[in-house]
Amino acid sequence: MNPAAPSPKRSTSKTAGKSAGKSAGKTVSWREVEPAPVVLLSGPEDYLASRAMERIRTILRENQPDTELVRMDAATYAAGELTLHSSPSLFGEAKIIEATNLATMNEEFLVDTLGYLTDPAPDAVLVLHHGGGNRGKKLLDAVKAAGAPVVDCQPFKKDTEKLEFVATEFKAARRRIDPAASRALVAAVGSKLADLAAACRQLINDSSGEITEELVEKYYGGRVEATAFKVADAALAGRGGQALSMLRHALDTGVDPVPLVGALAMKVRAVAKVANLRGSSAAMAKELGMAPWQVDQARRDAQHWSQEGLIKAVQVLAEADAQVKGAGRDPVYAVEHAVTVISLAAAGR
Repeated sequence: MNPAAPSPKRSTSKTAGKSAGKSAGKTVSWREVEPAPVVLLSGPEDYLASRAMERIRTILRENQPDTELVRMDAATYAAGELTLHSSPSLFGEAKIIEATNLATMNEEFLVDTLGYLTDPAPDAVLVLHHGGGNRGKKLLDAVKAAGAPVVDCQPFKKDTEKLEFVATEFKAARRRIDPAASRALVAAVGSKLADLAAACRQLINDSSGEITEELVEKYYGGRVEATAFKVADAALAGRGGQALSMLRHALDTGVDPVPLVGALAMKVRAVAKVANLRGSSAAMAKELGMAPWQVDQARRDAQHWSQEGLIKAVQVLAEADAQVKGAGRDPVYAVEHAVTVISLAAAGR
């Protein structure tokens, strides 16, 4: 943690307001946010919001161990609570006030917090988490106009974002993870950020040395996402027998057909994107919104494919997607048929 982080103690609220105003409404990373009179966490990803709150708490308590923590729910807020909690305590301890559920805030919270922004308590840090939506827009605009730092807490939708998250988690722990291991980990547990973070912590705590793909496979190889992508990799490489064998094993162990079709579709789309392009992996990755390793893998897969084969794969996947989501009577047959057709198309048949 940054030993030079500013103390929450300020001589006057006026001074604190001037300090915050230097970067009015500036968006900061949840990994780098510092205490300020008011901090806004904006977005529905609760895990990122919780990590930002944890960082602010840690910094405050490093400077002042007796900092008092107060939590408020904006949806069930009672008029006057903010004034009560932000008032100086008997022994002058600093305070951190965490207010959640701003997306469903009641009118009392809106009125009191708008008033608070005009004169924040000198020895308090108010952290506000708004999960999204239009409720409280007036307050959000006022918070930003007051110069409060804004932490973007949006979910990670791209694998590149998740890979960067994994790399940074291990770097922060002074551990090295092999790039192939990072990809395997994201494929295995990347659907929810909290699960991905927990997996990183487990690997860091339970192992020593470099994190390898084999170690990730040992811990998480049975997860749905990893199984689905292994089936897809075999199918797109034209290894039909192996793909069907892994598929049947996956289905027998309870894997749902929907993510299996989703993994196939993702792989086929990647191949279609790179099929007729030339250039470096880095340049193509930037143009296509993919990671360089994804481009490299798609290029390898594309060696097995013709234009006609890709068209056939896209068609069978569209049919399979509809069938596994309720349009057909036998979703298992639908995904098996898709794997068979894709494997044969990749083999040029």
